[in-house]
Amino acid sequence: MDLTTAQRLVFTMLDADGDGVVSRDEYMARTRNVALATGRKDDDPLVVTARTLGEQAWASMDPNGDGRMTFDEYAGWAGAEAFDTVCASVLGALFDLADADEDGALNLPEFTTLRTALNNPAGNAEVAFAALDANGDGRISRDDYIASIRAHVTGESSPMGEALYSTGTAQALGGR
Repeated sequence: MDLTTAQRLVFTMLDADGDGVVSRDEYMARTRNVALATGRKDDDPLVVTARTLGEQAWASMDPNGDGRMTFDEYAGWAGAEAFDTVCASVLGALFDLADADEDGALNLPEFTTLRTALNNPAGNAEVAFAALDANGDGRISRDDYIASIRAHVTGESSPMGEALYSTGTAQALGGR
């Protein structure tokens, strides 16, 4: 898969209302959605951390401060450096919210909750989980999760990206 296709898929997932623009509210809803899905309160330290990191990420994605991000703005921003300096910590914080037993890994129900709350298609959660659970222990570590997303958004080979594309998700999302 090429970089632009990977970026388009991620952007489409961020654009929850499908209007072609990611708003600050849409981006920040990610933390709220995961907190709600996991029953965490707004003052939970993990929610506060995820929200703070999300605010910092949004500020870097929206340097002109207009509260909107087009695909071209996203594509210009996204890449390995942005992932390593901004996205990895945000995704890690969201992962931690979904890790109900706080063991540093997600089981299938936790993974499905996280993906669904982040506007990923629920229909391929099992396929994505299986692709990430390389050793078959029924758990995905935080590091493996983040590494797979990094590979996907930078256009490298990624078990998660391959799972998304093997189930026709890219076509379905591109058609909205």
